[in-house]
Amino acid sequence: MSRRVFDLAEYDYHLPPHLIAQVPVGRRDASRLLYLDRAGEAWFHHRFHDLPGLLRPGDLVVVNNTRVIPAKLYGRKESGGRIEALVLPPADDTGAGSNVRSCLLKASKRCAEGTRLFFEGGLEGTVQGSRQDGLVQVAFHLQGCLEDFLVEKGHMPLPPYIKRDRDDPREALDRERYQTIFSSSDGAVAAPTAGLHFTAEMVERLKERGVGLCAVTLHVGYGTFSPVRSRDIRRHRLAEEEYHIAPEAAEAIRNARKGHGRVIAVGTTVVRTLESATGTGDSIQPGRGRTDLLITPGYRFKVVDGMVTNFHLPRSSLLFLVSAFAGLELVKKAYEAAVSAGYRFYSYGDAMLIL
Repeated sequence: MSRRVFDLAEYDYHLPPHLIAQVPVGRRDASRLLYLDRAGEAWFHHRFHDLPGLLRPGDLVVVNNTRVIPAKLYGRKESGGRIEALVLPPADDTGAGSNVRSCLLKASKRCAEGTRLFFEGGLEGTVQGSRQDGLVQVAFHLQGCLEDFLVEKGHMPLPPYIKRDRDDPREALDRERYQTIFSSSDGAVAAPTAGLHFTAEMVERLKERGVGLCAVTLHVGYGTFSPVRSRDIRRHRLAEEEYHIAPEAAEAIRNARKGHGRVIAVGTTVVRTLESATGTGDSIQPGRGRTDLLITPGYRFKVVDGMVTNFHLPRSSLLFLVSAFAGLELVKKAYEAAVSAGYRFYSYGDAMLIL
């Protein structure tokens, strides 16, 4: 394998800004779908509602049921300067009920230890210190549970390329459409966006087609989107993320493989979950775990036979994974075709099916 596939510069591509989707399409499954045939090195244009007809009876679709916490808060420092905070889920050593949290804090100047913070809804906090990874520890002062406050008063943590004002009228739309219909397990700071295209009607059509569906959980963490700074992409490091595979999901995957059905992962999060949870003989192991798996070209996929995924940012670990699965040159050509055809990119954008 050429060393060129490990060069970060190879994962650049040109994207006109107007193709970055700012809102979802009117109906989830009305988004476009680029079907990428790896063996034939060809691609075909579809709508996402065509997906059941592109799969075979006996295939198994695996989705991520993590739920995004509306954990973005607006406020000000005691000096009056504006701040934005993304409240991260509790660490294992603090417990789910803790009101002391690590936060990504956006402010004009660094917030020193002891700085008081004032947020919407009467919530207050005090900076307890900064960590080496750039996160800020904040003790929130409130009666009751911080999770309950975030659900009621927090904003969806949309990625920065989706432009929203503080009091944007699209807030209600984002609260609905930046969650998948499978979301049931709180803990993500970003949506598993490949799953945003599914509807309840499509799930029924998949069943009628003889295609199975099961769910696993990987809570998408802030580290997934950390910029890659190493020229050799193999040197990049991902922060650990928590995953869970229930016994019934592991059994469904084993049964599909025994029956020669294909395992279709919906999103890079599912790919990393399944590939991280394989034991001896490439068998899926149920249970909880943590993964920092970085997939780059040359990786041998043990479980995943197909993938549904959105279009990813240049120079991102997500693009490395897709290129490892489909081949860098084919992915480059497919992305060029998608740009030429006016596909919508990123979280609220269109999708790819890679088989």
